[in-house]
Amino acid sequence: MGTIHRMNKFAALLLAGCVACGAALAQDAPQMNLPRVKLSAGMHQIDAQVAATPEQRSTGLMFRKDMPQHEGMLFVFEQPSVQCFWMKNTLLPLTAAFVADDGTIVNLADMKPQTTDSHCSAKPVRYVLEMNQGWFAKKNIKAGFRLAGPPFQGK
Repeated sequence: MGTIHRMNKFAALLLAGCVACGAALAQDAPQMNLPRVKLSAGMHQIDAQVAATPEQRSTGLMFRKDMPQHEGMLFVFEQPSVQCFWMKNTLLPLTAAFVADDGTIVNLADMKPQTTDSHCSAKPVRYVLEMNQGWFAKKNIKAGFRLAGPPFQGK
């Protein structure tokens, strides 16, 4: 009886270790199955994944090796606040657009991959749109430009 009990205890510990290991491995993988929203920046269309939960926002675009030029990630927060982002475990150079409730870009920040430098909104916002670095500049989109799409309608 003692050997079986010890074996069951060992199996339980081993299983718990595998579950923890699997969770750690899952955190090292990019999140790919998020909801999407269509946004527009003038005549330019954006297919944005939506990170709306704390877990989705904390993972963001980490571990992605590439992202199509017309795609991005829209971070949605419950209420306006000064939002700060960093790039730890993020492999792609990105530009963050800090966006007001009505879709107006408050400020833009170019962010270098795999750094812990903090990039913050100039004022409280609920939305942050991350795109490949250079996307906004190539399209001459700057602070004050207004994005359109479902999150910004009626605001």
